[in-house]
Amino acid sequence: METGEEFGPWLARQLKLSGKTQAELAEELGLTRAAVSAWITGRSTPRPTVMTDIARALGTDVGTVHTRTTDTQAGLPVTWYHRPGYPDGGRDLGNAAAFAFDADVQVLARETCQNSLDERLTDNGRPVRVRYTLHELTGEALDAFREAILWNDLFPHYSAVSDTVGNQKVGRVVDAGVRDMYEKGRLVLLRVDDYNASGLIGDDYADGKFAAVVRRQLESLKSGPAAGGSYGLGKATLWATSALGLVLINSTLSEPHEGRTERRVIGRLELPWREVDGRPYAGPAWFGRPDPDTPGADVARSWWADEETVARLHLTRESDEPGTSFLIVGAHDVASLDDHAYDSDIGTEEEIPEEENGGDTRDIRKMHRRLVEALGRDFWAAMIGGGGKLPLLEVSVRALRNGEVVVPEEQVDPSVEQPSRTRALRAHYEGTTVDRLTEAGQVATRTVPLKLPLSGGARGTLGTHQAVLLVTEAANDKDTPKNQVHSLRGNRMTVKKAGVPNLPLGTNPFQAVLLVGEAAGESAPFAKEAEDFLRAAEPPEHDRWGQTEELTLRWSPSAYRRINTLTTEVNHAVRELVARPKRGGSQGGEALRKALTVKTRPKAKAPGGPVVPVLDGLDATIGDGGEWQITAEVSIPRGDEIVPMVPVAQLDVRSGGRPRLDWAELVALEGCEVEDGILRFPPGTRRAKFRGSTDVTSHPVRTTLTRLVVELRAGKGE
Repeated sequence: METGEEFGPWLARQLKLSGKTQAELAEELGLTRAAVSAWITGRSTPRPTVMTDIARALGTDVGTVHTRTTDTQAGLPVTWYHRPGYPDGGRDLGNAAAFAFDADVQVLARETCQNSLDERLTDNGRPVRVRYTLHELTGEALDAFREAILWNDLFPHYSAVSDTVGNQKVGRVVDAGVRDMYEKGRLVLLRVDDYNASGLIGDDYADGKFAAVVRRQLESLKSGPAAGGSYGLGKATLWATSALGLVLINSTLSEPHEGRTERRVIGRLELPWREVDGRPYAGPAWFGRPDPDTPGADVARSWWADEETVARLHLTRESDEPGTSFLIVGAHDVASLDDHAYDSDIGTEEEIPEEENGGDTRDIRKMHRRLVEALGRDFWAAMIGGGGKLPLLEVSVRALRNGEVVVPEEQVDPSVEQPSRTRALRAHYEGTTVDRLTEAGQVATRTVPLKLPLSGGARGTLGTHQAVLLVTEAANDKDTPKNQVHSLRGNRMTVKKAGVPNLPLGTNPFQAVLLVGEAAGESAPFAKEAEDFLRAAEPPEHDRWGQTEELTLRWSPSAYRRINTLTTEVNHAVRELVARPKRGGSQGGEALRKALTVKTRPKAKAPGGPVVPVLDGLDATIGDGGEWQITAEVSIPRGDEIVPMVPVAQLDVRSGGRPRLDWAELVALEGCEVEDGILRFPPGTRRAKFRGSTDVTSHPVRTTLTRLVVELRAGKGE
């Protein structure tokens, strides 16, 4: 028989839950208070015959007293606790952290799967298994679920929000979610289960993973240095994806809490400030057991639920393996509609109502497809093993309607979603890479240096980390942009996706992978230091490396330039690996040239003194990473001495000085050389051409909302 918590602590909590004192229990049992006290303190345990009397006194069955894997149901029933309004009259009209992300299941997949990877139990060597379940409820199934979450107690709060939505964004989303449920008679649940993960361990209130997720904002307590998250914002995507602002949680713990590990349940609701029956409420609410240790037993805490309760809440886990299940109630996927009309002239976005667009943000088939796409795009590397290296992740997606299968469970296969990159990474693990591509299907590798700066603003280099670059031909890649580098670190989530500029004409399509930090191998020099540095260089979206506040504070304002240098080195190495070998001159070419006579005019005498090159033509586009990519032509007056010039990129503004952008890369194409950002021209040159890409981390605003100005300046470009 499964046993849970020690008898003494369990009995003490049951007395609090039932509102009984030790003396009252002793009187009911016909025993002394000292006997009950001895049970509480662990000095003795009751005889089996007394267990029956204790169960009767607590209003439960004798099995619950013997196993102690759940609380008794007597007294203080599970309920909703709504945080009271602030005494100073302040109002929170929504959780600001949720505004960091869109209501997008692909963003949700990226953040939640990253969290599961970060919490993987590593001692057993097995991958973390993540399952996404879309479940549409209608009819009786919907009614039963609403009853389980005490919907009648929540409805006055939703009504209060709907009555005061006005121009308040969160209120409008919530109001639309409630209306959809009633008008269309449906509710979409999106559950994210992970297994072989740590689970939400720790106390309800003290420092720990549970409190960090359920009680707090902007707190990240990840399990290892290679973790993807660092801001504590990723959990907000759970509530952002719920049109009702409601998430239920069931966790199986890897470390016992209160003597137990299974079915630790809590719910959290995120609503804006509201007033119900004349009483103000601050915003969040929690679904749980009233805590007898709080004033008036008012605050709700997690509770150890029974199997029947988790089944009614659609939170049943498939095994007792540690991990957590998050149930997003009222899931919607606004981003799936592409319902923004963009005006390129004024740079604004206008939302088009769902009814006018003809889409459905709650289409579980479409959401299923978008989840599979996102997981295959962002986590393909974590699902790959080979050469004795095991995958870190297994992930699947399924869709149900009232318990019946709508879309069968589909395990995401990296060889289907990312065939070329999968081939490249497996070849690296199995040691079958080559130095140069000469045949179809080969994978070429190079090491690329990342010079890590000293912390604290000190000048110098801590050490050089050798990142691993893999390049292979792009074959059978469905709907995947070609000629891109996917960069990733320890947890093998794709962080950065960027095209390679200035490729030679006729380059065969390819795909490239950059392994940095512990992804390059735990034995790689300065792997942990590279993890720390690059993690600090990621924004909350974890979709690029560049200038961040943390990077500036811990290293220096110019530390991000080390990453720019890495990018330049990577692009240079890729161009070398994919360049076609130059063919030798054709037979007879030189003889034919000598046989031809071309009359030329005598050269005019060049004027004395230095001449200044002039920008003569400019072609600019916006790259996949949001950078400006330019190709510029330069005309040069006739002269023996040509002044070196500095290309300067600026943003066009209506008034004031133009903000200057940094170059991520400058490449000479013809008639010039680039040295430390300066263009130098050989004597006698009349025309030159160069290419450049701006550094997106130096852009003060989004590229699509700006206009670019490029100038050539003499000297150092000041």
